[in-house]
Amino acid sequence: MVRTEFPFAVETVDPLWITLADGTRIAATLWRPRTENKVPVVVEMVPYRRRDGTVARDIDIHPWLAGHGIACARIDIRGSGDSDGDLADEYLPREQEDACEIITHLAALAWCNGNVGMTGISWGGFNALQVAARRPPALKAIITNCATDDRYADDIHYMGGALLTEQEMWSNFMLVKKAMAPDPQIVGDVWRAMWTSRLAATSSLSEIWLAHQRRDDYWRQGSVCEDFSAIECAVMAVCGWEDSYSNFVPRLLEHLPGPKLGIVGPWSHAYPCRGAPGPLIGYLQEALRWWRHWLVGEDTGIMAEPLYRVWVTGEERPQPFYLPDHAGSWAAEDEWPSPRIERRSLHLNASGLGAEAAAGATLSVRSPATAGRDCGRWGGYGGSCPDMPIDQRREDGMGLCFDTPPLDDDLTLLGAPELDLLVSVDQPHVNLAARLCDVYPDGTSALMTYGVLNLSHRDSHQHPTPCPVGTPFRVRLKLNDFARIVPKGHRIRLALANQHWPILWPQPRLSTLSVASGDSTVMLPVRPPSERDRDVRFEPAETAPPVPTTTLDEGFDRRIVTDDVGSGVQTIALTSNHGRRRYDDRAITVSSANSDTMSISGGDPLSAKLVTEYRWAIASGDADTEAIAITELTADETHFNLSWRLEARERGAIVHSASASRRIRRDFA
Repeated sequence: MVRTEFPFAVETVDPLWITLADGTRIAATLWRPRTENKVPVVVEMVPYRRRDGTVARDIDIHPWLAGHGIACARIDIRGSGDSDGDLADEYLPREQEDACEIITHLAALAWCNGNVGMTGISWGGFNALQVAARRPPALKAIITNCATDDRYADDIHYMGGALLTEQEMWSNFMLVKKAMAPDPQIVGDVWRAMWTSRLAATSSLSEIWLAHQRRDDYWRQGSVCEDFSAIECAVMAVCGWEDSYSNFVPRLLEHLPGPKLGIVGPWSHAYPCRGAPGPLIGYLQEALRWWRHWLVGEDTGIMAEPLYRVWVTGEERPQPFYLPDHAGSWAAEDEWPSPRIERRSLHLNASGLGAEAAAGATLSVRSPATAGRDCGRWGGYGGSCPDMPIDQRREDGMGLCFDTPPLDDDLTLLGAPELDLLVSVDQPHVNLAARLCDVYPDGTSALMTYGVLNLSHRDSHQHPTPCPVGTPFRVRLKLNDFARIVPKGHRIRLALANQHWPILWPQPRLSTLSVASGDSTVMLPVRPPSERDRDVRFEPAETAPPVPTTTLDEGFDRRIVTDDVGSGVQTIALTSNHGRRRYDDRAITVSSANSDTMSISGGDPLSAKLVTEYRWAIASGDADTEAIAITELTADETHFNLSWRLEARERGAIVHSASASRRIRRDFA
């Protein structure tokens, strides 16, 4: 629902300039309620360009809060949008220091009551946690959406010590973002000089990220899990199960020492009032209760809510996308980890998953390099984009499967399953992928959760070692948190594979993974019903009126899989055309599109190839600019081969080009 009437009229200041101590000028948009009373301010800092990048979501959210008495400042971080400087990398200490200075500046303004909050989704959720750990005095509370506390283990770069292909897609996206010109309507005639300076400093961030394949000091910086006690302010953590960052919510609830609340719904990588799949919730009403409690001192009842409000997915067959809503219902836990949840261990027996161990034959799997295709995309965006996991029967056929008998009653699972495996391998470098599936009576297999581990990292992400070939060893693997009801008559399946393409970059050689049946277990988090579940209620989703927009060209999303039977090469082509639109209130026209093409031969992991392309065009004032980036990744036995190319254009003519090719040694990845 779009709300059009608010308690306060809203004043918009754009640009609001903030000059830092080193002379860097930072651009912001401020929405402030018109009132003689002093009000708090909530800060969001991301590099995605407030005027023409995130404007649609910003206008949905920040004016709504301002209309209810909470000022909001949307900041272009250093080197992005209309701000001075260079955006050298993500989550740098300099960015966190800038945030502390900006918070101090805003808290001292005459209209501010001295209390500041920080919020954001993804990048903005990350830096909200990072800045909270620095404890600027005016920062009293944060709301962090779709973020992480661990930059190495649970971000877009590595998972379980294995390389995520999403890293290169992300770096290509950032290559374009960094290369775009500031808005002449804001910065004036210096826009071209600023643009030229940015272009000269732009290169692929993958060169940095691939240089750190272990969990070293580079990743520890900005990972608040290194010291949860550093965060003393109040924290609300929000995410959705279809987003790849949902693990951070239960971890924060477990480890943060201060006031905290968690909400995990059915959504993908979006705010809960405007994303997909639904059902959506009145997220802004929850945020308002939070900010009024911590920044104004009102008793809004927010801290009487259950600690953990969580969506439990109901019975639904797997689909490439879910519109409009997921099946399921809300549940509540007042403690996390919850003492109510039973840790039920099942043994991996030759006959399937059983309550008692039954020693038997050694079972083996040798997955082709194409295994993993139907498991969806790391970081899927939901909505109409077909990147969710589909029926897993093809994947199950390429793995080693252990099933329960049909369930006698419905079973609710909430938390992270854990594996304790006794395995042996025939190669020193092996990736393990474990999937937990809900198997319907007709054989349909729905992915509930999964986890992966580079077995060289079985003891340490900092000091990996080769697998002991031919010698059994123990592996412990925690899968992603999830919540789901498995209906009576269904079976639970644990499927093990040693490939997970295209989510993971494959190890150099195919391998055989063996499990001694009866000597391994999976722990399931079984949740009993709770009367507290009835206390979970959200108001209907609301937003402010949208930014006035004229759609000039519609967009589309495609996922096309091609199998060349003769060569054995499988190709996955993802295309997202985001269309072309004009933001009428600021006379800016934008268009963008990206494509990701991943190919591999089932018998040759070294044939893996990723080509990702992103294009973004913006016309505003005197500037009519476009950036196009292409990144390609391949690998041989010992090295990754990374190449990238960037072109910047003004009115269709190339004004800048840059490219590089790098060979980066594989470090157990």
